[in-house]
Amino acid sequence: MAKVLIVDDDRDLVEVMSLILDKEGYEVVSASNRDDGMIAVKEDKPDVILLDVMMDYEDDGFVMAQELRKGGCKTPIIMLTNVSRVTGMDFGVDDEMVPVDEFAEKPLPPQALLALVRKYVK
Repeated sequence: MAKVLIVDDDRDLVEVMSLILDKEGYEVVSASNRDDGMIAVKEDKPDVILLDVMMDYEDDGFVMAQELRKGGCKTPIIMLTNVSRVTGMDFGVDDEMVPVDEFAEKPLPPQALLALVRKYVK
């Protein structure tokens, strides 16, 4: 069973995504901030990470992704955020600033969320 880590401070969204993923047979773990997310990556060894951008700080997701990649983490990271709508700025995958595998606006419809996770879970 593949393990998905959701790092997001929106408890309602985490609950909804967890239910969708659990129903499809994924094991789901979650963290509500960058520090707990970093611990969960080390302890839970997820197969894929769903990562929000704005948590305790506006750039927490970017910083976490950068820290993970600099530390050698190869786990696929799917950044789910509405930062573009909030800031009016467009963001996308960038090896230095946003070192993630996929960037998507949330909330995603259930089938789109599942398709993204399936794409990166082997």
